[in-house]
Formats: sequence, structure tokens, C-alpha cells
Amino acid sequence: MNLSSLLLNKLLLISLIIFGVSCSSNNENSSDEKSNWNISNGVEFPENRPLSRAEDGVMLSDGTLIVADQRHGLVKISVSGEVEPFGNFQSLGYQHSPPEVESGPNGVHLTPDKQYVITADVFSGIIYKSSIVNNSTEIIYSHKYGVNTARLDSTGALWFTQSTENTNEERLFGALNQTISDGVLYRLTSSQDNNLSKIPQVILAGLNFANGFYIDEERNKLYLSEMMSNRVLSFDLDTSSGSISNQRILAAIPTPDNMELNYDGHLWVASPLSNQIYAINVETGEFQVVFDAQTEIGLDNMKEGVSRIGAGKGFADLLSPELTGDMPGLLTGMIIGNKQEPFYVANLGQALIKVDR
Repeated sequence: MNLSSLLLNKLLLISLIIFGVSCSSNNENSSDEKSNWNISNGVEFPENRPLSRAEDGVMLSDGTLIVADQRHGLVKISVSGEVEPFGNFQSLGYQHSPPEVESGPNGVHLTPDKQYVITADVFSGIIYKSSIVNNSTEIIYSHKYGVNTARLDSTGALWFTQSTENTNEERLFGALNQTISDGVLYRLTSSQDNNLSKIPQVILAGLNFANGFYIDEERNKLYLSEMMSNRVLSFDLDTSSGSISNQRILAAIPTPDNMELNYDGHLWVASPLSNQIYAINVETGEFQVVFDAQTEIGLDNMKEGVSRIGAGKGFADLLSPELTGDMPGLLTGMIIGNKQEPFYVANLGQALIKVDR
């Protein structure tokens, strides 16, 4: 592909993103009684902002939340809002004491059997496995660079993303200031006795800030956020061989981050730059905004950021308080229950946003 064709494709992608975002909030989602919510429909949870960098989390069957917390590793939040450390990370020597020691619990996900929580550290590269029953944690792998998100599949294999070759927060955000194609999707195989291999297999390299991903074994698909390309990728997935194929762009949205499959089968994807959550139809790629905290300045920043990324530049300086608006921090993800339960908007702040459906 020559330079002119490459630039034309980037311009077309930028136009598609901006046009799609401007139209998406007007679409109706027939799969839900209410198709979208905004920041005014939510409340900060828990009250008085007792969390620290609540980037991601999970919901247990009784409505209890387990959420990333920079001070403790993980915290448990009761349905009434009581917060306590979870997983006994301190027994592993966990600490966050910058600049000497930087820890960043990031992607937080349940194992397929829902007995454990997998937590990736985006600064240290450590991947933790916490027992819900025993309130205990072990280190199952330590990567040389930060790990954004990690998930186990039904075979016991561990998949994880390296956003960039960072070992601290400064270098991580440096990859948001320019396009650096050193993002990787890795996989660690599991033996019959459930021991993980020591050397990860490179599944896909050369990604522009690999971020959240979702393993959809029901459809034999894997979806992945490539943040610095403004796109969500879709692959055919074979868990038995640990391979992916047939890469395609599922949806072009600004700076996709964490993702989860909603109960109605739509893929929810957080966008920090647009301060919104999108719902994507995994069959057609059509999408709409399902949670909106975007401000007027944020809309301008989003358009500017999309344009910059298309030119290989960055957007970190656009992540201002004017962009985040009434959110406690930069929007990064969501915690989803069933149709009767509220959902929670995760972010880099000190509280979640609780939204009753």
C-alpha cells in the first residue's frame, strides 16, 4: 500500500468515527427497555469517594463488587456500600509507594467458573489470581512489561495484553502521546494439572496500544480494543489450539478501553476520550452510546484526539477535568450484572458511578 492510499484510509476511518459517534446516540436498541443513560441517571458509589483508581471490577452473584484499588490491590464493596480490602495482597508484599514502587491494578475479571478473580497490573506486569471463597491471592505470572488485561478461557489458558513496553506510569502514558506499535496479545497454555507455561506465546504483535479484550466462547470469537487505532477488532477463535484468525474491524470508535458482554449479547466498550460507553452489535458492528458523560469541551477534545491519532500523534494532554466532567475520574470500564441489577461505570477516580436500569 503506498503512502497516499494509507493516508486516505486513515482519513476515511477518522470520518467514520466522528460521523458514527455523532449519529450513534440517536439509534434505538430494541433489546433493552431503555437504550441509553447519562451521568444524571447515576450516583457516586460508594459515597464519600473511598476508593483509589477504581479502573475495573466484577460483580458477584449476590451483587457484591470486587474492584481494583491502588492502595490494597482489590477491595470488596457490599451492596450497601461498605468497603474492605480483598484478597490479602499485602501477604505478597504488594505496595504502591511512588516513585520507588508503582502498582496499578487494572483489568479485573472472573474466571469461567466464577470462583476466582484475575487482576492484571498495568505498571508492574504481575498477574494475580484471587480466591473468592478463601479471600487469598497468588501470583500466577509476572511479565517484564505492564499488563493491561488478563483473562482465563475454559481450557485454563491465560490470555493477556501488553499495551506497550512500559514498566511505570510515565512510560505507559507516553504511549498515549504518540503511536507506538509495541502492543501484544499473549497466551500462556495450561497443562492437565492446571499449571501455566512459563513462556507466553505471542498471538498478535504490532498493536497500537492493546487494551481490553473479551473471549466470547459461545460465538468462538475474540474481541480486542486497539486504543491508538480507534478500533475494536474481531477474530475467529479456536480455544483448543489457542489460535485466532480472520481479523476484521468490528467497530471504529474513539479510544476503546475495557469491554464486557452485556446480558443482551451486545458488547459494551468504554471510551475514555469520548467519556462514554458504547454498545456494539457483535454480528453487524452497529453501535450506539449506552452511557454518556460527555461534556461540550469533551466533544471538541474527542474530535481533536481522533484526528491526532489518525496522524500518528497523541491525546494525553486532552484528558482534562473539562473532559471528564462530573465523572470521579477518567472513564475506563463498566461492571455489568443481569437485567434487574444496576451497572457501574469504572474510572481512574475514587468512586464508581452506579446506574439503576
